[in-house]
Amino acid sequence: MTTPPTEAQARDYAPAARRLIKTLVLLAALAAFAYWSWQQPFMAKPRALWELSRMPPPSALPVPVRGVVASRIADTFGAPRGTGRTHAGVDIFARRGTLILSTTRGVVISVRDGGLGGKQVWVLGPARERHYYAHLDDWAQGLAAGKIVLPGDALGIVGDSGNARGTPPHLHYGIYGSDGAYDPLPLLRAGVTAKD
Repeated sequence: MTTPPTEAQARDYAPAARRLIKTLVLLAALAAFAYWSWQQPFMAKPRALWELSRMPPPSALPVPVRGVVASRIADTFGAPRGTGRTHAGVDIFARRGTLILSTTRGVVISVRDGGLGGKQVWVLGPARERHYYAHLDDWAQGLAAGKIVLPGDALGIVGDSGNARGTPPHLHYGIYGSDGAYDPLPLLRAGVTAKD
């Protein structure tokens, strides 16, 4: 003789299974929408910032002034600049109006005129390092904060703005990592070797 099933044995799991399936379908739809959104043009800047943060710092860079070779750049990083200040980059001399090019892929975080650097551009590059281009005569047409740039994209032209007024035209180029400014010249010299 068989005994009738108890209440626990006769429990109906169908409603719980339906809820689980609905939840999984909803999660799959949300994941598909998130993936689609991430690929859209309006997400280009957040996507670039995320990718840049995951990249290692560069081990070699091209010279950011068209036509200038790294061997012509003097190592002036750390040289005294007035009272209590040192040079936090290198000066790359060239004719006024010579193109200044981005050394890395990055996102322009500032285009401004003021302070010691005069007309300047800041680019957030790989490993979230900031690349500083100063003393420009003018900026590239359409350059603005938020623009994504690639190596070789025009940022502006060589000049003598800011505290460089009256000196020979040049670009002040600096790189700021998590510990502050460091000498970019070894990377510019390594860029020559990397191309050979």
